[in-house]
Amino acid sequence: MSVTVRVPAKVNVQLAVGAARADGFHDLANVFLAVGLHDEVTVTPADELRVTCEGPDADQVPLDRTNLAARAAGALAERRGIEPAVHIHIAKDIPVAGGMAGGSADGAGALLACNTLWQAGASRAELLAICAELGSDVPFSLVGGAALGTGRGERLTTLEVGGTFHWVFAMAERGLSTPAVFREFDRLAEGLDIPEPVASQELLGALAKGDPDALAAAVSNDLQPAALSLFPELADTLAAGRTAGALAALVSGSGPTTAFLVRDAESAVKVAEALGSSGTCRKVRTASAPAPGATVLSA
Repeated sequence: MSVTVRVPAKVNVQLAVGAARADGFHDLANVFLAVGLHDEVTVTPADELRVTCEGPDADQVPLDRTNLAARAAGALAERRGIEPAVHIHIAKDIPVAGGMAGGSADGAGALLACNTLWQAGASRAELLAICAELGSDVPFSLVGGAALGTGRGERLTTLEVGGTFHWVFAMAERGLSTPAVFREFDRLAEGLDIPEPVASQELLGALAKGDPDALAAAVSNDLQPAALSLFPELADTLAAGRTAGALAALVSGSGPTTAFLVRDAESAVKVAEALGSSGTCRKVRTASAPAPGATVLSA
């Protein structure tokens, strides 16, 4: 028997970042939107825990117990007093180290898959608690749709979305470390008065109405200056997307993937073609949002 779970990527349509806390984390107002780029995580009984991976940039994915999928299996097994004896196979389509929560998605996918395979009976609340222990973005990968994340981003409030939003994503030539981007944020913010992060009511209203123009006017990412400081070439990609007609252009999360909100599917094709021929990025993908969270495909 095996269980396969599909999990979505995310884009942050708002990422408001507070000052560094005593524990080194930052309080966030993080508006997540799940998009239709997916990884598939399959778990199968095995003699011991092991991880394999295929797909774009699979060679960059750790296959030891630092992998979030392996950690998720171990966390659930420990709670149930069993051995995490499974083979976890990840079919990757979410960019690796791209600011789209691919690793977090794999953690959520493995957790749901193991809960199903082992018939462990973990409730939704228990699964979300384990997700929060694994990482700030992991709970949203389980939930999907749209949500406001507070605290480190792990405390979720689901949000209403009144329509479909169309996106183009440009993958960069190299990755960016999320901790490095936060350190650069702290460096750039040194000596400044950093306000408490709060969700934009204009942005929440645009999501609820399904209005791409209003959403374009409200998107923001407080980590974008830090990402551009570490990876200045991203500014050329952002400019290329705007020139091609994107309604909004921003770095996705901690980057380096750049995200472009467009009016409709036809516009997505046009912007994607322009970005693909611009010489400013490695690969271009289109996707719509919102997308469902972690979903069991087969068991």
